[in-house]
Amino acid sequence: MKDHDLSPEAAVEALISLHAEATSALKEGLERYLKTRQPPSDEERAAFCYPELIVTYEADGLQPNISRAYATFRSPGTYATTVTQPGHFAPYLLEQLRYLVRDYGARLRVRHSAQEIPYPYVLDKGDDLGAGGVSAAELALHFPVPRLALVGDEVADGTYAAQEGEPLPLSLFDAVRIDYSLKRLQHYTGAHWSHTQPWILLTNYHRYVDQFVQWGIARLREDGPYEALHLPGGLSIRRGMGEAEALKIVDDSPWHRFQMPAYHLTRNDGKGGTTLVNIGVGPSNAKTITDHLAVLRPDCWLMIGHCGGLRQSQRIGDYVLAHGYLRQDHILDSLVPPDIPIPALAEIQVALQAAAADVTGEKGEALKSRLRTGTVVTNDDRNWELRWTPERKRINLSRAIAVDMESGTIAAQGYRLRVPYGTLLCVSDKPLHGEIKLPGAANAFYDRAVGEHLLIGLAAVERLRNDRAGLHSRKLRSFDEPPFR
Repeated sequence: MKDHDLSPEAAVEALISLHAEATSALKEGLERYLKTRQPPSDEERAAFCYPELIVTYEADGLQPNISRAYATFRSPGTYATTVTQPGHFAPYLLEQLRYLVRDYGARLRVRHSAQEIPYPYVLDKGDDLGAGGVSAAELALHFPVPRLALVGDEVADGTYAAQEGEPLPLSLFDAVRIDYSLKRLQHYTGAHWSHTQPWILLTNYHRYVDQFVQWGIARLREDGPYEALHLPGGLSIRRGMGEAEALKIVDDSPWHRFQMPAYHLTRNDGKGGTTLVNIGVGPSNAKTITDHLAVLRPDCWLMIGHCGGLRQSQRIGDYVLAHGYLRQDHILDSLVPPDIPIPALAEIQVALQAAAADVTGEKGEALKSRLRTGTVVTNDDRNWELRWTPERKRINLSRAIAVDMESGTIAAQGYRLRVPYGTLLCVSDKPLHGEIKLPGAANAFYDRAVGEHLLIGLAAVERLRNDRAGLHSRKLRSFDEPPFR
């Protein structure tokens, strides 16, 4: 394999080839062992390794002054990362490498790494190890297994300690971290990770799923870029399907088996489709799913969910556009301490407000009466109202206008993992003013508001999709950022 002076296209092809060879060798070794109990030799096991991408930047004179937020070098040097699923990530890899070669004259190499591929990461859902009567402990004697000591976010968190003589990190995540998350995504969402789209809506209520599915089916029956809707359980609705067939597939989807079911509406125009994930309730769920979604390097994630309104002037069904977060979720305190400000991203704020105006048909004062901009409290206690006396001071000092259990976590994760983020919530109750959630009391609100709220989120995504270049902001980058986005 030629290991230097590759073009971006040749480098990606080499990565695809080496990854395919490594995974095929690992699968063949597993199959042989299950049949014959013959373990791989040391030479055979040496082939079970991820490919490695090495990028060298040798500054010739002044470093180019590039204002782009990604695909930039902070200093000359050699940068490297292991790569998994290069066929799927080819567009992402090519975008980064083309910029680095064009603007900096970077040199590209591809080679085998020393990082082994854990055998569970090459198994498909239908693979049955149990049929061979071999335990996981026995397989671990002969095949590489996931080792948590090798999985971490040190680069993203700024705790990575460079070793003298070793290449600098090329990306936020290496191959073994990505593969770990890809498998977890399938476990939590019930859908194959490859269906995940670069524009992600996160919600905390299943009624949004119903509305998204209905909207997606309607788009598939129109002329346009949409081509398929992928559901939990491996089911898909394709363009051209009749309504009855599509609805039966929806009914057959075993979404309730999965903790955070995901729905993926794909497009064929190269701009990326939309994914909706019902993350459930709580900051732990919010961190869990975004930890894993981040490895796919999405263009954006937006929280579109319910909140409790904290102001007397708010009404059930009003909207809250978060421009700040009072983070009392505590789930990220060691990674992004609460005293670190999480900035609102202007591009997303503008898109959400414009989308609200488009969908509601209201502007100016009429829109302001329904769409409040302010601070959202994200709490880790579902029954925070029972601690109203100590909470009152914080709410007053922060000028908070709404409370939920996910938004602050999602924003902090976007900040931490360099994924553009935003929050638009819908007031479902007013706990401080006697309007609390009771069985059956909010049905009318749900029926009216959920559909409109989802449409605002989808309209915001459409606006952002058409101006992707301006979305990825330098305010999310550190001073020692790796070259890749």
